[in-house]
Amino acid sequence: MATGLLALLDDVAAIAKVAAASLDDTVAAAAKAGAKAAGVVVDDAAVTPRYVHGFSADRELPIVWKIARGSLRNKLLYLLPAALVLSALAHWAITPLLMLGGAYLCFEGAEKLHSVIWPHDDMDESGPVDEDPGVVELAMVSGAIRTDLILSGEIMAIALASVASKPILEQGVVLAVVGIGITVLVYGAVALIVKADDAGVVLARSGAGILRGLGRALVHGMPPFLAMLAGVGTAAMLWVGGGIVVHGLEEFGLGWPGHAMAHGQQLATAAAGSFAGWATGAVFSGVAGVLIGGALVLVVPRILKLFGRGGH
Repeated sequence: MATGLLALLDDVAAIAKVAAASLDDTVAAAAKAGAKAAGVVVDDAAVTPRYVHGFSADRELPIVWKIARGSLRNKLLYLLPAALVLSALAHWAITPLLMLGGAYLCFEGAEKLHSVIWPHDDMDESGPVDEDPGVVELAMVSGAIRTDLILSGEIMAIALASVASKPILEQGVVLAVVGIGITVLVYGAVALIVKADDAGVVLARSGAGILRGLGRALVHGMPPFLAMLAGVGTAAMLWVGGGIVVHGLEEFGLGWPGHAMAHGQQLATAAAGSFAGWATGAVFSGVAGVLIGGALVLVVPRILKLFGRGGH
């Protein structure tokens, strides 16, 4: 999992270097900000392909393109200005909002984990049926862009927290670089994923033995790959969300969870090297994410039910 995430983040850094080649500090800040958004990035790539499920092959890429444009609009027109205003006028609110976003990641990750362990019978993933395709496509794209707004908001909040001490202009450049880079990478990857089975069918029908074998491997390999990607996304959400909340608590005087994690990382690094230290921190953050998210999964539906009853 670490290798895939780091490869993705290296690509974000490369895009940042092209966009701001003369600003070395800004490039470094953008790479750091992108790295901290890893959990959201992987989950975004894992979630989006389901929005094109059930549509004809010729509509898949146009739908992905529409969602990508909506995602870019979310980041650059809405979230980036809001983040800069927040940084300038309410800097104190960055950590609480970041923790709120981290708690949301924990909640989403724990809810997905819960649905795997105890599947819901009412889940319907049959895709669009017996409706006007244009209306269904519009509804799917709108829903995907709304979901992206939440995920993009967390990406931009994480990026902002990473460069909160920088001048406001540099903050804006970093947020723009991260927003554009991650959007291109995520939806470029999604486009490749949703068309991989079509490419596999073409190759499987070819006469060449090697190409035919590769095509069959693509066709049969995509479902387990998507399942694996969803699992990685869920784990990354819990890991990143838990780490955000644990580190945020230190600023509010509750430092023992963060200190315990740091101490465990030091011991693991001394005993088995830097990777063991990183893995220890990731496991600690993941466990914290499961505990925080599990508590929210138990509490949030009850609160919503109370408000629902109050409205009748």
